Amino acid sequence: MSKTDATDATDATEPTEATEPTEQQDLGEAGAQLSTAPKEDTAVGGPTLGVVGWARWFWRQLTSMRVALILLFMLSLGAVPGSLIPQTSADELKVAQFKAAHPTLSPIYDKLQLFDVYSSVWFSAIYILLFVSLIGCIVPRTWQFVGQLRGRPPGAPRRLTRLPAYTTWRTEAEPDQVREAALELLKSRRFRAHGVGDAVAAEKGYLREVGNLLFHIALIVMLTAFAWGQLLKSEGGKLIVEGGGFSNTLTQYDDFKSGSWFGTEELEPFGFTLDSFTGTYEKAGPQRGTPRTFEAAVSYRESGGSDKKAVIRVNEPLKVGDSKVYLISHGYAPVVTIKDGRGKEIFKGAVPLLPIDNNVTSTGAIKVMDGYRDKKGAKKQLGFQAFFVPTFAGAGKGNMFSQFPALDFPVMALTGFVGDLGVDSGLPQNVYQLDKSSMKQFTDKDGGKLAERLLPGETMTLPDGAGSITFEKEIKEWASFSVTQQPGDGLALAGALAAIAGLSASLFIQRRRVWVRAVRGDDGITVVEMAGLGRSESAKLPEELADLAATLHAKAPTAPEPAEAERPEK
Repeated sequence: MSKTDATDATDATEPTEATEPTEQQDLGEAGAQLSTAPKEDTAVGGPTLGVVGWARWFWRQLTSMRVALILLFMLSLGAVPGSLIPQTSADELKVAQFKAAHPTLSPIYDKLQLFDVYSSVWFSAIYILLFVSLIGCIVPRTWQFVGQLRGRPPGAPRRLTRLPAYTTWRTEAEPDQVREAALELLKSRRFRAHGVGDAVAAEKGYLREVGNLLFHIALIVMLTAFAWGQLLKSEGGKLIVEGGGFSNTLTQYDDFKSGSWFGTEELEPFGFTLDSFTGTYEKAGPQRGTPRTFEAAVSYRESGGSDKKAVIRVNEPLKVGDSKVYLISHGYAPVVTIKDGRGKEIFKGAVPLLPIDNNVTSTGAIKVMDGYRDKKGAKKQLGFQAFFVPTFAGAGKGNMFSQFPALDFPVMALTGFVGDLGVDSGLPQNVYQLDKSSMKQFTDKDGGKLAERLLPGETMTLPDGAGSITFEKEIKEWASFSVTQQPGDGLALAGALAAIAGLSASLFIQRRRVWVRAVRGDDGITVVEMAGLGRSESAKLPEELADLAATLHAKAPTAPEPAEAERPEK
């Protein structure tokens, strides 16, 4: 539609882009407050700032959306070392191994607190600054937006031709009739509309600002949930052999860590027994050995309740109150029987071994700390280094590593030691390793080191009447569980969903204003002008204005052009 008089209905429904630059100051109130973003002072120079002035400047910078985004990026960037470098709060053993392997880097990492990223001073500073920035940004924008909702769309600017989307035509309808039709049309399209002088002002797309505010409030909710979860969380691990049980008390855990505000009295009163573990694997093809079924059948009981049955699978935890029990890993626990030189049974039980590859090749230690006496009656301790494979390739077919995770051809290799295990020294030991510093390895009749490979049901006899160890036919399985309490998970999920909804609204909804002016021209014909203004340039605004103009044009059609006066004959 040209900016001159329209000659047909087609022209009346085709808005054009203004060729003159749109100046905010030229539009006055009509172009203001399309956003709740605070105005930024870009002036260079000016009077020298005092202490109060600098404090205000710093606060304005901190609470600007630009700084909030920078802090959010820094927080994400700061979390990267926490996922790449072992963390003390997660695994102290891995941190110790990393320090031993990297003696040069470790002191630097210690000074930078890279082994404790999430509790470090610099990460906490970024976290707190982001929290303050978001609150300081959201609060004034919320009040400003509430004020806009309570007000009305501003009146039409003096020159609608300066707006990016514009159309005009002439009609024989009365100006009041055109304005009434425009008001009814805009309200039916869910615009907030009202009459202002010789024009109708309308506005739509407030959900964009709602989405924008919702997104940033959701970020605060997620930050709060993260902090709450870190302060009140608890997490512990427990390895259980089939038939074994667990009670949710601190002494039952193999390892346990919690937030600084968590008290042990907050542990959920429950327990469970591992009835059985089932693992199946792909037997052929390129995915041979890939787990197909990993599930632990358990019987659990809450405080004062009866036993209930449940099955725990990977990513399908058992939920008891605020606690969740996750299935983490599994392995084999061969049953062995150990006798002394007099034939007395001094140990019988399942010994969990630690897997070292995907085919569950496992290693570990069998320790007899009490009850053993040598042939002279002296009290000593026994230790066996065990190497177990669930599927043996066969003698003479390479090294002794498992070929498949299932128990198709189980074999266990043993080497025996006698002496002092070092368990009475008071120093912590790895249950899967032997301290051989005070132990002597058994030797065979030729003086070589005693080591044998056993099938289920076979026995290794120790030299000089020292006793024997039998690899029983029963092989149990064990499962490792993680018991967690994370109170902020639900709040964090709600915040994440709200953030996605808010971001979607702020990206896909456009806030825009439409004005319809109808005035009587000098020749008595009504001139209709329609214009639209959006917060940002969009092809949808001219399209929407064209649709509105076409609908209004049907009620106030273009007036016919006056006939040309006849020319006098020569």
